[in-house]
Amino acid sequence: MTSTKGLEGIVATQSAISSIIDDTLTYVGYDIDDLANNASFEEVVYLLWHLRLPKEDELAELKQQLADNMSVPEEVLAHFKTYPIKDVHPMAALRTAISLLGLYDAKAEDMSKEENYLKAIKLQAKIATVVTAFARIRKGLEPVAPDTTLGYAANFLYMLNGKKPEPIEEEAFNKALVLHADHELNASTFTARVCVATLSDMYSGVTAAIGALKGPLHGGANEQVMKMLMEIGDEDKVDEYIHNKLANKEKIMGFGHRVYRKGDPRAKHLREMSEKLTELRGEGKYFRMSEQIEKIVTGEKKLPPNVDFYSASVYHSLGIDHDLFTPIFAVSRISGWIAHILEQYDNNRLIRPRAEYIGPDMQKYVPIDQR
Repeated sequence: MTSTKGLEGIVATQSAISSIIDDTLTYVGYDIDDLANNASFEEVVYLLWHLRLPKEDELAELKQQLADNMSVPEEVLAHFKTYPIKDVHPMAALRTAISLLGLYDAKAEDMSKEENYLKAIKLQAKIATVVTAFARIRKGLEPVAPDTTLGYAANFLYMLNGKKPEPIEEEAFNKALVLHADHELNASTFTARVCVATLSDMYSGVTAAIGALKGPLHGGANEQVMKMLMEIGDEDKVDEYIHNKLANKEKIMGFGHRVYRKGDPRAKHLREMSEKLTELRGEGKYFRMSEQIEKIVTGEKKLPPNVDFYSASVYHSLGIDHDLFTPIFAVSRISGWIAHILEQYDNNRLIRPRAEYIGPDMQKYVPIDQR
């Protein structure tokens, strides 16, 4: 047996959910450009879970189901207030809260298709409330109850900021949710599938996925991009800052991707929204700085920006705390995790790869007094 580091290039399963072929990302065969420009996030959720776009009545039913299930048990919200808030990373809080939700679901262990679909609805609905409630509680604010008249993207921003978003804000956030919903066998999705392949419950699968997404090599890149923009501060400092990074061979977050060679097809959509939103907020410098950085890095390193690069300034312009960027990734990606979990349940086999052993061979036990 010969190992492949990071499983790069290894095909681990068959899936009908999403594909990345020749730098084109599709969800169930629909080009991401088509969906980003036309679809609501709820349509994409339905598409990923049912492998087809919903009819009008089906979409209305899904929206109502999500709205009806957004409330979170008071015990979960009270739990946030026991955390050492200043020291808790939001992804750690999210990981714990999703696991905790499983304790308050009497059907968590029921593996019937009907109950697993209901759990999918509950998880997709409640994760938005969990993230926004934590964001407010840690600031000493009370959570905002969901508004059942709003769509998913608008409701998230409403629960976060306490006011209904402007149309361009809703459009930008909906687009971000669509673009992040699924991405083939990324690290967190693979983690979710490995977990539920043991026939563990959906709450466990999503909790495991959140643990994988928490790592900076997967979900934390856009937070680091915004940190970089804040460190640079002004447009006239971009060249020196980036060239120093390149000279010192330091990684510049938000560029390159293991599975894309010509560029991440999602990036251009958030680039467009970044330009509009930063201008609207009077912070156009962040978009212009991002343009300068892209020009240098792509020109000198041949690395195009990925989806994380411009999502940073989009989320910043929506008034979102920088350390919430990764939990928001999870709010979208849970739709894909659930799709893969349901697919794994439908055609399950325990995922149990082998390892190429490189340790010492045929050692003999030595009694402790002779070592």
